[in-house]
Amino acid sequence: MIEKITGLIGTILVTVFVLGLAQSISAGFAGFWGGLPFWVISLSVLSLVVYDYWNSCLRPK
Repeated sequence: MIEKITGLIGTILVTVFVLGLAQSISAGFAGFWGGLPFWVISLSVLSLVVYDYWNSCLRPK
């Protein structure tokens, strides 16, 4: 149970940080088209983070 809670907290913190960073880059000097490659990379990385959380904490073993 502790593993599920701490994994969820970690996943949420990483998600908030990465999405905030991507939004900051897109809203700043780079603009939408300049920030688009970072958004693509960020969403790819976040999908890996969520999969790892599911694989290590939620999937039946």
